[in-house]
Amino acid sequence: MNSNNLLELLQTGFRASLGATASFVETLQDPDKREESLAQFQSDFNQQMTEWAEKGETTELEARRFIEQMWNQPGNPVGSPTTGTSSDPAAPSSSNPVQSNAQDDIEELTTQLADLRKELEELRKSDSNS
Repeated sequence: MNSNNLLELLQTGFRASLGATASFVETLQDPDKREESLAQFQSDFNQQMTEWAEKGETTELEARRFIEQMWNQPGNPVGSPTTGTSSDPAAPSSSNPVQSNAQDDIEELTTQLADLRKELEELRKSDSNS
C-alpha cells in the first residue's frame, strides 16, 4: 500500500471523526436538529461519512488557526505557547485572560463530552432493552 494513500486514509478518518464529534455536540444541543440528524443518519451512512470528513476538515483548520493565533500573540516569547506560570498545571493563569478563557472552554467541553457519553450509554441501554 502506498504511504500517501495510507496517510490520506488516516487524515480522512481523523477528519470524519472530528466532524462527527462536532455534529454530535451540535445535535445534542438542539432537539429539532437531533431528530433531523437521526433520520439523516439512518438514510445514508456513506454520505454522512463524507459530510463528517468535510466538517472535520473545517474544524481542523479552525483549530489550527486558533492555535497559531494563540502561539503568535504579542508578548509570547518564541518557543513558549504560554506566559503564565503556576504550581498547578491544570489551574488557569490569572495573568493571561486568553489562557484562562481557553481553560474555561476546555472544562466546559469536557463536561459536555461527559454528558454526551452518559446520554449515549443510556440510549444504547434503551435500544438493547427494546
